[in-house]
Amino acid sequence: MVPSRQEAMEALREAEAMNPGQWVDHVINVGRAAEAIALHCPGMDGDKAYVLGLLHDIGRRVGVVSMKHVIAGYEYAVAKGWDEVAKICMTHSYPVKDIRKDIARIDVTVEEYQMIQQFLEETVYDEYDRLIILCDSLATSAGFCLLEKRFVDTTRRYGIFPFTVERWDATFDIKDYFEKKMGRSIYSVLPGIEKTVFL
Repeated sequence: MVPSRQEAMEALREAEAMNPGQWVDHVINVGRAAEAIALHCPGMDGDKAYVLGLLHDIGRRVGVVSMKHVIAGYEYAVAKGWDEVAKICMTHSYPVKDIRKDIARIDVTVEEYQMIQQFLEETVYDEYDRLIILCDSLATSAGFCLLEKRFVDTTRRYGIFPFTVERWDATFDIKDYFEKKMGRSIYSVLPGIEKTVFL
């Protein structure tokens, strides 16, 4: 189950009041990107894609956290009965389904770490999981950008890891999947992308 667009926005605004920051504009743009791509993919629901994009980082409501936002978002969504949102909260940070290949700071308990890893091992990604992973890398707080630009920005902030290129490749594979499904470039449906590219 996913909430309505209105319910999702109300949840986001509540979270913003608890923890203001650029992450709010980022998730709004993830939602916009997810909707735009889903509308060009047969069998996908634009409203659902938008809501999942809007709420994928809802765990940031608890404050300035890193890996913790994954489990916090999952627990929040489960409590709301939003099972599909809960799944997205867990999967969106993992283009490679292995918690050991996360670039985030480990600020969870041992039990939470093990729970995330087990969840990833037991979960089959569907199109919405893959879409939000992709859009998380396409959307900034300012708008949309090429994957390469986002990857460089993220690497400058978090550093280079042995699995960095593996994560990039997994995301490019998702991009290729959706472009084949759409029959066009993903960038062609993202409004104003050229402005962000040249920032």
